[in-house]
Amino acid sequence: MHMNRRTILKWGISTAALASAGSLHAEATAHTLPALPYAVADLEPHIDAATMTIHHSKHHAAYIAKLNEILATQPKLARLSLDALMGQLGKVDDPAIQGALRNQGGGHWNHRFFWTIMAPPAKTGQPSAALSKAIDEAFGSMDAMKAAFADAALKRFGSGWAWLIVQNGKLKITSTPNQDNPLMKGCVPEADAGQPLLGIDVWEHAYYLHYQNRRADYINAWWNVVNWNAVNALFKA
Repeated sequence: MHMNRRTILKWGISTAALASAGSLHAEATAHTLPALPYAVADLEPHIDAATMTIHHSKHHAAYIAKLNEILATQPKLARLSLDALMGQLGKVDDPAIQGALRNQGGGHWNHRFFWTIMAPPAKTGQPSAALSKAIDEAFGSMDAMKAAFADAALKRFGSGWAWLIVQNGKLKITSTPNQDNPLMKGCVPEADAGQPLLGIDVWEHAYYLHYQNRRADYINAWWNVVNWNAVNALFKA
């Protein structure tokens, strides 16, 4: 979804960010806010429409605007796809630029991923036979995987994410602070690097309107909207 000027200003993104996005290198394309693959109320009662609206149109949009501001000063990095940018962050020499891209670029990648691995409860599907087998081999059972995943999400102090990843051909659960993700090789510890299959946002803005401080309730409810069809496709790939 391309954002026009009126939409950008409505969402509170600065005119400076808009101007900088337009000044990107000719070979680069400014990042834009992707449309949700479902209506904001479609994940209720597990994730409420008000949270989805603010999370998507305010928080995610702000990460994108700030990312475009940074990339306006980094033409080589601006030519990379978002996935490629995540993989190149460990090679960015300037600590300030690297840190800003981890926060803003990570915020964009993580949220773009997050929307796609959720679906309305009636459309989530089930884990494939191959994924179920891999989960059993790595964790013992689906219930054991969910318990370990919830534990990682609950123990993430402050803001961050919990992930189910593929690392060296095997499934593993890890977590990252702030907007870091497992694709950021060279930035995150090697033990946390891999290909994400699932990720849950445990920043308070992801759940506080509905669940207040009850992070555990949010995590338990979230399983009802995990898009196993998307996870299966990621695992197969």
